[in-house]
Amino acid sequence: MVGLGKMGGNMSRRLVHGGHEVVTFDLDAAKVAELEKEGMKGTTELSAFVALLTKPRVVWLMVPSGDPTESMVNKLAALLEPGDILIDGGNSYYKDDVRRAVALKEKGIHYVDAGTSGGVWGIERGYCLMVGAEPETFKHLEPIFKTLAPGTGDVAPTAGRPLEGRTAHLGYLHCGPNGAGHFVKMVHNGIEYGLMQAYGEGFDIMKNAASKELPAGHQYNFDLGEISELWRRGSVVSSWLLDLSAIALAKDPALESYTGYVQDSGEGRWTIMAAVEEAVPADVLTAALYVRFRSRQEHTFTEKMLSAMRQQFGGHVELHPPANK
Repeated sequence: MVGLGKMGGNMSRRLVHGGHEVVTFDLDAAKVAELEKEGMKGTTELSAFVALLTKPRVVWLMVPSGDPTESMVNKLAALLEPGDILIDGGNSYYKDDVRRAVALKEKGIHYVDAGTSGGVWGIERGYCLMVGAEPETFKHLEPIFKTLAPGTGDVAPTAGRPLEGRTAHLGYLHCGPNGAGHFVKMVHNGIEYGLMQAYGEGFDIMKNAASKELPAGHQYNFDLGEISELWRRGSVVSSWLLDLSAIALAKDPALESYTGYVQDSGEGRWTIMAAVEEAVPADVLTAALYVRFRSRQEHTFTEKMLSAMRQQFGGHVELHPPANK
């Protein structure tokens, strides 16, 4: 495991708990030392890291997308050998995956893109994995995916859907060739933007139902935390995002610790770009992305809800501390 941040460290732990042998690498010696205390081998030297792995080596990257991933792929490509496998579990752009797969294939190295969803809760809940790879490579890695994935848990398989020879009900899926995994994860995150926006706007409407500008008989003081808790039970809008909203509202009912300055991590933009290339209308997802742009100029309770959800599922901390409460 290369990268022991918010997800890489916990993924390493889940793999070890599942019986796998894990070797770790991070530039932060303290993070490596922490996992060494839990029985893993680790190092801050990349060449030493590669030397610790058994051939054929399997290296899983969990580093920030963009230049950090590109740099690490290039460094590892120079150290790995034919037959080795390199997995990018970050949020890379799918077109970069296609390019990298071609370049690594020339060296005899297998490349895999694994869209990974689960955030800081994944060590307990498991990680939903969307994989792009050659079929044989996917099969070879399947024990790893199966350990990281949630399994069936308490979610019953869809009625009438055959299970034989399928894995989606276990929480991992071979989505297609290189790039397919991150394409599906890209759209997954684009949809996430839209869902979060809908929750944020809905709670903002309820918050402002107490406005003094409304007629006296039409003013309501809603307890948003109680409503979020209510909707978690039996409602058609129940979801994990609603669960996380309820947690945030229980801790901070007015969300005073958030400014509403909302970042976008790239996948939302890429989803809209794909929609444009395919001439597919994506009104809601586009609007949700634009709201995040606007949030960096002016903030409403809607954006505070978005910030709260992002912190709950991914540990994302706002770049700007609250100026006014």
